[in-house]
Amino acid sequence: MNLKALIFTLPIVLLQSFAGATQASHARDHLSEAVQQMGGEIALRSLKTVRIEAVGHRNMLEESERPEGPYIVEYDRITELRDLEHQRWKQTLIMKIGPQPEFTSTLIAADGVAKSAFGPQLSPGSADDVQRAAESLELGPERVLFTALAASDLHSEVDTVLQSVPHHVVAFTWKTLPVRIFLNANTALPTAVEWKSAYPSEMFWSSWGDITNRLYYSFWWLCPGGIHYPMQWDWVNNGLPDHVMTITDIAINVDFPADVFAISADERAGFEKRRKTTLDDRPLGNPNRPAVELAKDIVHIPGSWNVTLVRQSDGIVVVEAPISSGYSIKVLAEAEKRWPGVPVKAVISTSDSWPHIAGVREYVARGIPVYAPDVNIPILSRLVASPRTEFPDALAKLPKKPDFHPVSGKASLGTGANRMEVYPLRGETSERQMMVYFPEHKLLYGSDPFQWDGQKYFYPQTVWELMHAVEREKLAVDTFFMMHVAPTPWSELHKTIEQAEKPVAK
Repeated sequence: MNLKALIFTLPIVLLQSFAGATQASHARDHLSEAVQQMGGEIALRSLKTVRIEAVGHRNMLEESERPEGPYIVEYDRITELRDLEHQRWKQTLIMKIGPQPEFTSTLIAADGVAKSAFGPQLSPGSADDVQRAAESLELGPERVLFTALAASDLHSEVDTVLQSVPHHVVAFTWKTLPVRIFLNANTALPTAVEWKSAYPSEMFWSSWGDITNRLYYSFWWLCPGGIHYPMQWDWVNNGLPDHVMTITDIAINVDFPADVFAISADERAGFEKRRKTTLDDRPLGNPNRPAVELAKDIVHIPGSWNVTLVRQSDGIVVVEAPISSGYSIKVLAEAEKRWPGVPVKAVISTSDSWPHIAGVREYVARGIPVYAPDVNIPILSRLVASPRTEFPDALAKLPKKPDFHPVSGKASLGTGANRMEVYPLRGETSERQMMVYFPEHKLLYGSDPFQWDGQKYFYPQTVWELMHAVEREKLAVDTFFMMHVAPTPWSELHKTIEQAEKPVAK
């Protein structure tokens, strides 16, 4: 660089450096004021433990009747133990969904390890569970201001208006994740914390790649020790209202039982086996329920979410694309293994429930046509367009335009013994699902409007909707199977309806 260029460039560099220092200084000032308004640094740093009792609700974004809502609601009673000093976290949820019985779920994260329980069933936690716990503790109201102040890249951003109120915005990086805090310009208190991350081990959110989490704090309360604490927390993920927690009782600096965060050596070993796995690593099918041929060249592969392969004269049709892109890779490999050299000509996605569609991206990446209910094309388009920078799949690495085939009425695929007819269900609770009928075999795939709980099919309403759709289309069915139901005589469903419609005994 010559002297003239150096003289010209130097002021720009100095100005940029000065601007960066100014942004950092403004951010520290805003955060310091927030610390003061929350009770002061001494009071906040003296917080070692917090026990929360709360009520809340979660919108079942993953499997409600419509992606845009209204949503089916899960109601929760919550107990949360937050050990801020030792980075340990425990949450217990007692969940109630409609007429279903209550379920209890527990998650513990301590010392970089996690375990979970659903009812009596224990299982190792995942790396995502550990991350969620760290997010709760380090980006929670007790510590988020200090987490920001410790960041080397802390800076202020342009002020904004949030909830009709002016806000200062500070930004920084935490554990490689971009984070922003919105500070009320009038009170200095944090209104919201926003961060972007991916959760490749989570059944629902893994489908959507990079997730923008925004946690709103409100209903501020003056607690013992002069600490101001938000009693309502609202989570909005990717712009969708996910869940809400309202604290009904809070205890500060209480002693927890010595074993409350205990994780045994065996549980740690189980976690270590799972730590680096994602949904892409899930093996195909279920070793305890091997694949079965429902008719010649119609192969049903049971698993957590079932898949069916159908060989026709001009190629293979895959029924359902669940779980993940990695799982779809295994399904396609199985099709090639069974029928070498035969192309996969289509995949049928029968439902908009997020675990059902999570594997569609792999088919799009390979240029395979996707058949789906017409009303599901918007959510599939969102899925295909979702950014995946942290855990890219084939479609993220080499984007391709999807070949969607919206199904609005009867659609036929193939000829011969394994020809298929596809019909939208159009039920009140199953409007986003469709059934697949094999006329030559009197065989019906009924999507996923209901399941078998070991004693009965639930819900009777959705059983009725599937039966009504079959009657409407005048289909002759001997056997049906579904996403979570093994091949079963069609006559079994009549018993469910007869039982549900019995008059109430007087």
